[in-house]
Amino acid sequence: MRFLPLSLISLVWLSACAPASKPELHGYVEGEYVRVAAPFSGQLTLLSVQRGMAIKTGDALFALEQENEKAARIEAGEKLKSVAAQFANLQKGKRPDEVATVEAQLAQARASAHLSQVQLQRDEKLVKEHFIAPERLDQSRAARDRDQARVTELAAQLRVAKQGARSDEIDAARSEMKAAQAAVAQAQWRLEQKSLKSTVSGLVEDTLYTTGEWVPAGSPVVSLLPPANIKIRFFIPEPQLTKFKIGQLLQIGCDLCQKLNAHVSYVSSQAEYTPPVIYSNEARAKLVYMAEARLAPEDAVKLHPGQPVDIVAP
Repeated sequence: MRFLPLSLISLVWLSACAPASKPELHGYVEGEYVRVAAPFSGQLTLLSVQRGMAIKTGDALFALEQENEKAARIEAGEKLKSVAAQFANLQKGKRPDEVATVEAQLAQARASAHLSQVQLQRDEKLVKEHFIAPERLDQSRAARDRDQARVTELAAQLRVAKQGARSDEIDAARSEMKAAQAAVAQAQWRLEQKSLKSTVSGLVEDTLYTTGEWVPAGSPVVSLLPPANIKIRFFIPEPQLTKFKIGQLLQIGCDLCQKLNAHVSYVSSQAEYTPPVIYSNEARAKLVYMAEARLAPEDAVKLHPGQPVDIVAP
């Protein structure tokens, strides 16, 4: 009988007793791009970024021609000034000189009314003493009533002159001014939409138009990739599905990077066949569940969309 060397027996025994290596899955890096577009069409007059540039929130991206929007903004502003002046004028009432004119007319009417009252009292005394005919008394009363009515009329005109326009006229003017203010805000918004800034920080992945080209409304001009939008996509074999939970820590490895930490953010509820992008003979034609994992932004920038990675659950 042939006996094996003791060293070989020890190696076989250690191999049998060593813990099994943790299962390794394969995946790739994917990016969710932010495509920036203007809601209005126009000629591209300024492109402030280029491919591969790192930008921050608030940095200028591009501008379209905006002569029409500038003119509309000026028109709306001038309309607002006119409406606001009319509204203020209605609240003020008549001018001081006009009020003074009504006051002078009222003073004159009061003097006439006083004179008519004195004349009526004199005529009443003369009628009692039979110096004048009773018909003369009727004329004096009519003159007195006429002058008092004139005083009442001018007093009402003076109150109106000091109060300004009627409440319904003021309300109508106020509504018109609010409409003019809304028109200014709308014109300003349309103008701002022709010169866009970045709402995220990240890399400029691509620019889709060059200066001078016509950009249709809603067509993206710049494609951005924030670090938070970089994720790992991988596929879990059905027997291992229960080992992966939302929030679970994973270790991500690639050819040019050290081990990076990521957390499971999504696990599909439906099975599918292994996609052809996963080049593994063992995994072909097997049912798997698509999953995604997110990295910290400082680690995500070390990876690139399309890059193959290995996933290990610690």
